Amino acid sequence: MALRVVFADDNYLVREGLAALLAQAEAIDLVDVVADPETLLASVAMHSPDAVLTDIRMPPSHTDEGIEAAKRIRARHPGVGVVVLSQYVEEDYAFDLLSDGVAGMGYLLKERVGDLDELVRALTEVARGGSALDPLVVEALLARRGNDGPLLGLTDREREVLAVMATGRNNAAIARTLFMSDRAVEKHIGSVFQKLGLVEEHETNRRVMAVLAYVKASGA
Repeated sequence: MALRVVFADDNYLVREGLAALLAQAEAIDLVDVVADPETLLASVAMHSPDAVLTDIRMPPSHTDEGIEAAKRIRARHPGVGVVVLSQYVEEDYAFDLLSDGVAGMGYLLKERVGDLDELVRALTEVARGGSALDPLVVEALLARRGNDGPLLGLTDREREVLAVMATGRNNAAIARTLFMSDRAVEKHIGSVFQKLGLVEEHETNRRVMAVLAYVKASGA
């Protein structure tokens, strides 16, 4: 069954171009395309989509309206995944979006949207409660946390595995991305969980909580 998606962007050319791109994906059913946050919220309430794709900068102030809309969608419709698009890595906005958890949330740079497979993967991941963070966003968030906190005991390789995990990839995809064996990935992830004190948690919760160890704003 196709993933039901609502898309929001105030720029006409971007909106029409990306809508046309999404329409090419058999896995996507684009149920509505809107141009402002309030219409987006109304559309989500009406259509109950599986996922939302929204720009960060929308009317009236063209600052963080997309972030605020994403947070309101999470509060009102917790089963709806949200992927936020940004022209640049904006760390403060990323922290704001993810401060309440990464489950069902995504943050991608607009330069990625030309890769339809990557976009569909991100929407699918957030729709099922996972996360989809752009690698450059993960890198910036990780750098911002510095060397303190719970990540202090992680090796460089474990940090790399954790960073790719934050983009929503499973173990096999992490292995391909980092040119590692599946067994090596499992070993590093197990070590990350142990060092972060997540040995008793459910597997999905452990992955989310491991990501939160460095994307959450506390102490940053």
